[in-house]
Amino acid sequence: MGIPAEEIREKANAIRRQIAADRRALHQIPEIGTDLPQTSAYIKKRLDEMQIQWKDCGGSLSPKMTADYISAGFPKMEKETGIAAVIGRGEPCILLRADMDALPIREENGLDFCASNGWGHMCGHDSHAAMLLGAAQILKSMEDRLEGTVKLMFQPGEETGAGARLMVEDGILDTPRVDAAFGLHVQPTDTTGQIGYAIGVNSASLDTFILKIRGKGGHSSQPQLCVDPLMVMNQVYQAVNLLATREADPSAMVALTCGVARGGTAVNIIPNEAELHIGLRTLDVEAGEHLKKRIPELIDHYVKAWNADYDLTTFHTPCTLTDETLCSQLVPHIREITGPDSVHEIPAMTGTEDFGYVTREVPGMFAFIGAGSPGSAPLHSPHMVLDENVLPLGAAVYANAAASWLEQNKKA
Repeated sequence: MGIPAEEIREKANAIRRQIAADRRALHQIPEIGTDLPQTSAYIKKRLDEMQIQWKDCGGSLSPKMTADYISAGFPKMEKETGIAAVIGRGEPCILLRADMDALPIREENGLDFCASNGWGHMCGHDSHAAMLLGAAQILKSMEDRLEGTVKLMFQPGEETGAGARLMVEDGILDTPRVDAAFGLHVQPTDTTGQIGYAIGVNSASLDTFILKIRGKGGHSSQPQLCVDPLMVMNQVYQAVNLLATREADPSAMVALTCGVARGGTAVNIIPNEAELHIGLRTLDVEAGEHLKKRIPELIDHYVKAWNADYDLTTFHTPCTLTDETLCSQLVPHIREITGPDSVHEIPAMTGTEDFGYVTREVPGMFAFIGAGSPGSAPLHSPHMVLDENVLPLGAAVYANAAASWLEQNKKA
């Protein structure tokens, strides 16, 4: 019954050179944000070669959203170049997701295929896209044996926290309707082939607050004639940091960071404006909702208490959730690929992953796959290097999880 895992492993190993070639090609053309023209063009070309139907997914960003992202320090983004592709037909439908954007980091690892444009795939999204292309090739070769539909989600903008949201809003989960979703992420500090996942909350939510304070500038010798936005910014900074220690349950994981605080040009000038960027992460939904409400209230009171004005832009990325029932179905088939002792439950990630926009709509599972060894340079490091032996393994995990889940949930 079904498609044997051994057959999928063999198919993955047979195309390991192609998967590596895809990864290296994508690695050399890193793009950031939601608009990835070169990256998406390469993936579309590969899907065409495999005769897999695809369509653009994501659409255009609103002028306000474009302005908000620019305020947050991202490049100008007017559209999203996501890709949705389909293999098989009918019900049920499982979605496999790979992100494909890079980071504004210049890599420093000496690879022969380093990028040269000042950006880098230091979060491994090039490998995710290559593994999903490999899985697509495997699944396409057995399309007539699939008991339903596999939908492929090639997503830009994960590092912005909104790429998945825009694809969901554009209908990635519809036509055919997605019943379950699965995503993988490489982890270079774990032994290659080890799989980790957390049931329930899998990654922290992230709320970002971009605060621009407008005061009244002037000479530093006449502060009574000014409204000092730097002083106001300092008051807000202290207040929001105290908030997390006084209004969140100590047992809740809450990490609040003010990552940007800037303003002013000279020691003898009180500036007109100052800017503060606040990031709130939590694994506790209740704590997150409370603090997300209280931070704007504190900002409003402190700014107005000092007769200043302000603009506040906010972004929310939800927790990624892993469904227990889906895990119980997928974990045995992941073990068929990686080995019986290689799949483990791990603590939830305190970082943020925008796959949460998918998992709040449909049952999902998100897992980390080891792609190196303990002590290796971590994700987001300019020195990060992946063990490419993970590529056929990840492709086989994707393919076997999808094919087996369809067989397990096939319609009578």
